[in-house]
Amino acid sequence: MENKNLYDYTVEDVSGLLLENVDAIVVVDPSIDTYKTLVRHGMFESFLKESGIYHDLILDLWFHFNDSNEKVSGDYQIFADKTGIFNGKYSRRLKLVLEDDHKTHLVQLTVYPFEDAKKYIFVLDEFIDSESLQESLTTKKINTIQNSYLFSMYIDLVADTTSSINVTEISDDVVNYNLKYSDWRMMIVNMIWPEDQEQFLRRTDPEYLKKNFTPGRTSSYDCMMRNLEGKFIWVKLIFSRAQTYNEDDYRFVFMVQDINDNSLELISTLQKYEEKAIKDPLTGVYNHGEIETQFNNALTHCQKNDGPASVLMIDLDMFKQINDTYGHSTGDTTLKQIARILMETAAEEKAMAGRWGGEEFVIVCRDKDAESARVMAESLRKKVEEYLFPEICHLTCSIGVTELKASDDFAEAFNRLDKAMYASKHNGRNKVTVL
Repeated sequence: MENKNLYDYTVEDVSGLLLENVDAIVVVDPSIDTYKTLVRHGMFESFLKESGIYHDLILDLWFHFNDSNEKVSGDYQIFADKTGIFNGKYSRRLKLVLEDDHKTHLVQLTVYPFEDAKKYIFVLDEFIDSESLQESLTTKKINTIQNSYLFSMYIDLVADTTSSINVTEISDDVVNYNLKYSDWRMMIVNMIWPEDQEQFLRRTDPEYLKKNFTPGRTSSYDCMMRNLEGKFIWVKLIFSRAQTYNEDDYRFVFMVQDINDNSLELISTLQKYEEKAIKDPLTGVYNHGEIETQFNNALTHCQKNDGPASVLMIDLDMFKQINDTYGHSTGDTTLKQIARILMETAAEEKAMAGRWGGEEFVIVCRDKDAESARVMAESLRKKVEEYLFPEICHLTCSIGVTELKASDDFAEAFNRLDKAMYASKHNGRNKVTVL
């Protein structure tokens, strides 16, 4: 531009200077979902088309992961239409990555609405390297503090509005959404684990929040939620009512915290303790308490669903002689091998195996009548008889079978099962008896 006296510059001069220096100018018409590029320099020659779909442009600008061109899950792209609506001037910084370029470009976006506010002008400029570096260092400091918070927003229940929405995996800055709280709630519920959706809707209901939160109160609960990659993770949903002296002022801060790693570690620890509580330490099958619980559950299932259920009791023949002859160590090894055979059979038959005590085991079979359970018991008896045990070579077992009745209580059913097992032993052992 010609070097003039300051007071000689005109609007035309400034317009020309802006056109020479601005990296990209885009005109947008949301009503027909279209944009047209008027100016594009540098990276924007690759990033922007001459014209295209406005929805796709919003996805390219907002709905990708920080420092990446990888798009967020399609479930979250439904918010794109709410992002591209502007009621006035708007400005923010974006991080963009081109398809074949791993470099992150820091871009300043400014939106100017037309007078009728139905069309917009997007002005985009890329920062120079030194400015980008300074921004990046500042961002890293912020991320170090807030890296566990995936999402935050401000809610006004009276006005039914959301504002100051921040999705940290998309951007470190607040994103502009033209979105009512009532709409957001019904859209986001689809990202919640199906079993948790009812609780989410109850806990986020405006009337629930008004009733249960005094000014300054904060509350949270854990659930599973789909992340931007489309995977379900454990999160903590946090609501905090703003501290105010106006009882009719219902403004809240809502945050989503990533607790997935800690939750999975806790679940794993709980599962280990649960296994210790319900498994027999020697054989690995269910212990007496748990298999008795499963026995009672099968009775309840039979009574409520009017469907068949049967139980097997297995007693190892002449097992005392094994301990007396070969020692308790061999006896314990034999019990472990028997338990493995029972577990394999139970898994095949969708049944549950447990150790009742000593050399006695119980298998609970839902959805099996007496005949089906007898066939299963005969197959199991043969497996034990044919199995070659170390040191002792062969071993047999006696099995009792009973089908549960809707009129049974536990004592009646168990007494019948016990009699069936002892009948097999008294009639020569290595037999199956059904009562």
